[in-house]
Amino acid sequence: MREFLAGAGLLARGLGQWRRTPGAMALGLIPGTLVGLVFGAALVVWGLALPGLVEDWTPFADTWAPFWAGVVRTAIGAASFGAALLLVVVSFTAVTLAVGEPFYDRIWRATERSATGTVPDADYGFWRAVGDSIRLILRGVVAAALAWVIGLIPFVGGALGFLTGVALTGWLLADELTSRALSARGLDRAARRAILRANRARALGFGVATQLCFLIPLGAVAVMPAAVAGSTLWAHTALGVRSRHSGPSSAAAVAQDAPAAQPAAPAMQPAAPTTRPAAPTTQPAAPTTRPAAPATRPAPPADRRADSAR
Repeated sequence: MREFLAGAGLLARGLGQWRRTPGAMALGLIPGTLVGLVFGAALVVWGLALPGLVEDWTPFADTWAPFWAGVVRTAIGAASFGAALLLVVVSFTAVTLAVGEPFYDRIWRATERSATGTVPDADYGFWRAVGDSIRLILRGVVAAALAWVIGLIPFVGGALGFLTGVALTGWLLADELTSRALSARGLDRAARRAILRANRARALGFGVATQLCFLIPLGAVAVMPAAVAGSTLWAHTALGVRSRHSGPSSAAAVAQDAPAAQPAAPAMQPAAPTTRPAAPTTQPAAPTTRPAAPATRPAPPADRRADSAR
């Protein structure tokens, strides 16, 4: 659960890119707005036409009791709308990333530069984005179909189908959004999938958080730039790339951002002198003899001798 929440927190850290590079993030709203209007209108049309389509799909329920006929038709309608909603989310992401390639490439580069100080020297490219988008849509169709089948289960199918769809499409979104930052470091599709599997909980956390934000009206448009920035940060944590902006939302990311080890303490203190300076072995020798006294006293003066003779 900690890794799941850490992945969701990376989307929140992606929102912080608005503070660092607001110009690039604002440009990322343009393709999302244009594509969102098209898919939003298509979803509204589908919702309005769905009740009549469900009745056409279930002529066998006309002879049933009204209660059971209503239960079956409601389950089919809810499953159909939910599957369409999941498919719209995946398709929106795929088409927006392809159409807005220059805008999201700028966001990716700004995030790389602000987070690591460098930008990997690799070009993602428009046609590569188109190819990844087509694969994402095809995989999204499979996920939506599976969620639709599960949603047909009476009473509990709606909740089970929704949870299944959110988990599957969340995984697809994580795969697609992180492909740019991972591919820029020379990783092919197989290597990218291996990294996602090795960080499964964190990838699901990031993808599911993005998916839930996309389900909010206008949420997909508003969150798409942050999702691109957050996916870049996700790649940094998965690859152990040192980032300048490590947030408290991911304990693992903090551990990766911290220095690997504290500088080693000196092995030993400078050795103290083993001996004190040797004291003089002997005191300066005292004089062995005192200065010799004069052998004879000086002779008295001559007049003094004369007086003595008298």
